[in-house]
Amino acid sequence: MVKSVGAAGLERIELKRLTERIGRLFAVLQEAAEAQLPAAGAWLPAVDLCETTKAIFVRIELPGVSAGQMKLGLNSTQLRISGEKKKRQPRQRIVSHLCSERSYGRFNRIVPLRWTISVKDATAQLSNGVLLVHLPKIKDRRGSEFKVPITETE
Repeated sequence: MVKSVGAAGLERIELKRLTERIGRLFAVLQEAAEAQLPAAGAWLPAVDLCETTKAIFVRIELPGVSAGQMKLGLNSTQLRISGEKKKRQPRQRIVSHLCSERSYGRFNRIVPLRWTISVKDATAQLSNGVLLVHLPKIKDRRGSEFKVPITETE
């Protein structure tokens, strides 16, 4: 037997759903904010995120960092760039720096991805201190309706 729910019951159900959705949104926003905070002694490389109809392009400025000094990790929800930019040993004996504005040390940058991308077809190329990551999009099938065949048994 199905119990009918009155108008007040429906409002409570909808309010509960809305509260859960807001809680999930808050958790995602908090995670994104924490991902952008560098650890002590770390720095954040500059990132450009561009979109075309067929792909997402991520450009990361990493001057003085070789491909062997960085790691690139990718899953369906985020791109992680981490590594370390080491100080170069001076060729001449320097007594003191008058000005030093370049950043050194460990870096860790997470770029949240809100698109459906093909993880296996992603490519990355480092050229002149700029890392270009190409993330091809795949057709998003969420919300599409698929026909399910029905078989009849006796």
